[in-house]
Amino acid sequence: LFKEIGEELGVLDEEDDRSPALQIAVAERENGDATLRNLKVTATDVHIRKVENRKDKLKFIRLPWELYRDEKNWVPPLEMDRMRLIDEVKNPFYKHATHQLFLAEDKRGNVVGRIAAIINHRHNEIYSSEGGMGFAGFFDSIDDQGVANALFLAVEDFLRSHGMKYIRGPVSPSINDEVGLLVEGFDLPPAVMMPWHPSYYKKLWEQAGFKKEQDLLAWKITETKSLSPKIERVTNALRERAKVNIRSLDMKKYDEEVNLIRDLYSRGWEENWGAVPLDPDEITMLATELKQIIDPDFVLFAEVPGTNGKPQTIGFSLCIPDINQAFLAGKQIPKGAMNLPTAISNLMTKKKAIDNLRIVLLGVMPEYRGRAVDAMLYREIMERAKKKGIKYGEASWVLESNQMMSRAAQVMNGEPYKRYRVFEKPLYQGEDRI
Repeated sequence: LFKEIGEELGVLDEEDDRSPALQIAVAERENGDATLRNLKVTATDVHIRKVENRKDKLKFIRLPWELYRDEKNWVPPLEMDRMRLIDEVKNPFYKHATHQLFLAEDKRGNVVGRIAAIINHRHNEIYSSEGGMGFAGFFDSIDDQGVANALFLAVEDFLRSHGMKYIRGPVSPSINDEVGLLVEGFDLPPAVMMPWHPSYYKKLWEQAGFKKEQDLLAWKITETKSLSPKIERVTNALRERAKVNIRSLDMKKYDEEVNLIRDLYSRGWEENWGAVPLDPDEITMLATELKQIIDPDFVLFAEVPGTNGKPQTIGFSLCIPDINQAFLAGKQIPKGAMNLPTAISNLMTKKKAIDNLRIVLLGVMPEYRGRAVDAMLYREIMERAKKKGIKYGEASWVLESNQMMSRAAQVMNGEPYKRYRVFEKPLYQGEDRI
């Protein structure tokens, strides 16, 4: 069954997709003699080429196994998810986006880096004043500035040829997917649907001329610290005064609930930096993926009595059990045919390892902000978490500049314990390039 699923999704390849030189290098590394990450490549040795077929895509998504396999905090992804994310046919994002994937190879044929050039046409329609923003995503590289520069240059040339004036990243592939480069918190594993990067990546971006555009924070909420008497007093008063009610997601009306979330997300997040609304097909794909792992008790809606007698939704939160903890607690998840079955086995046998909840979205409609509705949602989340043995919550990501959400996390005695950075730079012309 797993083999059939993998073949259908285009993620299984019975042959070893590594070059002979890389197979030797990996064998040496496993004997303690070498690491791919520490390979040094001269500028003349780097060859950048476009990803052109399925075999190239497999090399693209599997490079992290070669770079990170000895990193205890890296969580191997599901290959079918990675393939779907870069698939211009199966991922509806590419209906309004243009992209090109690149691989960096050394003279022996080793894949030593990867990157994607992305143009989100919807972003540029919304933010036309930027003059044309291009994106770099899916960046991975050995610790070598020459390789990184060659990858960035390939993306910049592609974006420049399509009329873009600026480059921003890492965004993989959109603001609604994986965003930001980890710059603080390397000693911790990522929460579900969040990235992890080695510390040297920051240097590679900065020495290629990129500057900080925005920082994104991950806030740690501890159940035993979060439910203070003040929080209980404020939220109790809100519940009585404003008649705010909190309800769970109704799985029997899943499609209706998804449409409601889409509307709330469009209205509640439209003013956020870089926000781009999801179209119906993107919502459908995301809802289908999340349906497999969500707990309806952690998808909450804040409601008040409406003028027409029906409840009016004024806020909502989307939380997901941190299944990365189960993935790390079990057998190491390999690439290839055993990727999916190993991940499923870990999830089924190591559920007890999950004591963290990722708060993916938590927002209040503009007209109800500043009334402690967000605190009420946080309180409800942590009370429900306590009943299910969840000790911690990670609110991520939150813009560093989003003072309202940061204050709400602080009220819950949260602490910012991871930081992700989005870089940007102008697309210079001619000799002013990298």
